[in-house]
Amino acid sequence: MPKRLILVAGNIGSGKTSLTERIGERLGWQTAYESVVDNPYLPDFYADMKSWSFHLQVFFLGHRAQQHLDMLDDPRSAIIDRSIYEDAYIFARALHMMGNINERDYQTYRQVFDMVVRNLPPPSLLIYLKAPVKVLMQRIHVRGREIESSISSEYLSLLESLYEDWIRNFDLCPVLTLSTDDLDFVHETRHLDQVVDRINDKLAGKEEIKF
Repeated sequence: MPKRLILVAGNIGSGKTSLTERIGERLGWQTAYESVVDNPYLPDFYADMKSWSFHLQVFFLGHRAQQHLDMLDDPRSAIIDRSIYEDAYIFARALHMMGNINERDYQTYRQVFDMVVRNLPPPSLLIYLKAPVKVLMQRIHVRGREIESSISSEYLSLLESLYEDWIRNFDLCPVLTLSTDDLDFVHETRHLDQVVDRINDKLAGKEEIKF
């Protein structure tokens, strides 16, 4: 099987990390995750978003570009939890709309982002995970991460609208959309089997069967 680079995208709480872990284990693929523990800007960002949003997004841009390149250099197929494209089209855009990144900084960020991604080889497949905002809020509450305690349904709804706009215009590679509100690939083996089959079919260029 040829080497593949798969990106997993989706709103907070949609199941990206869980799916990345399970697919990596099942198929023996290299996995990569979002930088949280070793991110030097996150504490400052959550303490003062307006002052640190631009710095955080620049950090993520460099981190994810390096991650993308590292996974391409590895001879194994790879699956990455969250894509570099989401940083610009979802999170930086949302921070700009909320007034946490001013126009000058936002345009500077987008200029650098456009230059970076122009030189990145495209992925083989983008997996887009989606679930109703109510379900996302329940999952965020259950996992109880302190840094997510301030996330509101209004913020998730804003992100959801940006995701839908981005996905409609995304054309770098095929997109596999999965609704995860009634899909439990962590505890239900048959659900994971279905997801793996859909990934393989999409990579093979077969017509999708919805279920």
